[in-house]
Amino acid sequence: MAKKETKSFILRVDAETMNAIEVWAADEFRSTNGQLQWIITEALRKAKRLPKKKASEPSNNTEES
Repeated sequence: MAKKETKSFILRVDAETMNAIEVWAADEFRSTNGQLQWIITEALRKAKRLPKKKASEPSNNTEES
């Protein structure tokens, strides 16, 4: 499986929000970075703004027709 390319960027968040994210991450057994990635991915998915997968990419669907 090919590893996804990642980009780094600086995010400024107020202390109260960051504390809430850190607690949420701990509750979900994720790192703070992992939690932020999950939050962003979920927001993009709900807004139907995630890029479409290419036909050559394997799907997560393991059912056979």
